[in-house]
Amino acid sequence: MSHSTVPRSGAEADTTVRTPVASGGATGPRDERRRGGRLSLRIRFGRDRVLLLMTLPALVLVLLFNYVPILGNIVAFQDYDPYISDNGVVSILHSPWVGLENFRSIFADSAFWNAVQNTLVLFFLQLVLYFPIPILLALLINSVVRPRVRAVAQAVLYLPHFFSWVLVIAVFQQLLGGAGLLSQLLRQHGYDGLDVMTDPSTFKFLITAQSVWKDAGWGIIVFLAALTSVSPDLYEAAAMDGAGRWRRIWHVTLPALRPVIALLLVLRVGDALTVGFEQILLQRDAVGPGAAEVLDTFVWWNGVRNQDFGYAAAAGLIKGVVSLGLVLAANKVAHLMGEQGVYKK
Repeated sequence: MSHSTVPRSGAEADTTVRTPVASGGATGPRDERRRGGRLSLRIRFGRDRVLLLMTLPALVLVLLFNYVPILGNIVAFQDYDPYISDNGVVSILHSPWVGLENFRSIFADSAFWNAVQNTLVLFFLQLVLYFPIPILLALLINSVVRPRVRAVAQAVLYLPHFFSWVLVIAVFQQLLGGAGLLSQLLRQHGYDGLDVMTDPSTFKFLITAQSVWKDAGWGIIVFLAALTSVSPDLYEAAAMDGAGRWRRIWHVTLPALRPVIALLLVLRVGDALTVGFEQILLQRDAVGPGAAEVLDTFVWWNGVRNQDFGYAAAAGLIKGVVSLGLVLAANKVAHLMGEQGVYKK
């Protein structure tokens, strides 16, 4: 018996339209593909499997050289001796277990607290003196009208980033050392010579100046890349409203740089306890450990030179835990400021 389709109207028609379709059938794959408005993990993995396979070698390297060595932190709880072996195989499992004794010794060591103090002072100096300089230089270069002049200035400022610390220190030695250019000019004019390279009182400022000269160019690249995303229409609109150059920088340029500044600041705070191992180690003997000892050189001196591996590992573990806490705290501050930080909420 055939059934004719009768058009429905009013509430009856509305009920017919809004009647949900039974689950299963054609709607099953859609429900499986989208959960909470997002594709399921299986679908996303199948879609991006080529990209994931491309990142697999890098992931293996990170796991082998960054995460697997974390297991070696067990040495911090041992009186570790690398020459203890079982059937010729060196194993950390055969070293005597001392619990928290290494940590108690560290907290009672005045040399450790001196290294902490030097590290924090260097961090604050570099944060105040070094961090704003790439921003200012990027704004200055961005204001240059001629592209060729801008490219030359950017290349000249970026060039020292490729120099090794040995070369950087040699350049500063030729300029500020006891027999350097500055001392020779002072002596020629009847003044005493000046040796900044061996002066403990100015060593921290010397380290900061070397870091600025070497790495400011890298920061300029990052901030100039962020400035390219600023629409010229915003500058034109601000100029039409009567804003001068400084107001355009304050109300247009700096807000565009704020996400990058927040991200780099979080990373810099997380790296606060790492203030340049090679740079300071090369100059440690010139000014003495009282002025130049930081946490990284403290760990190296006790672990490599004094062969006290458990003691050095405990100091390194303390540094790692504190650095992780600083990253989380700085990222939380970035979220409170409305920025993304290293990761989203």
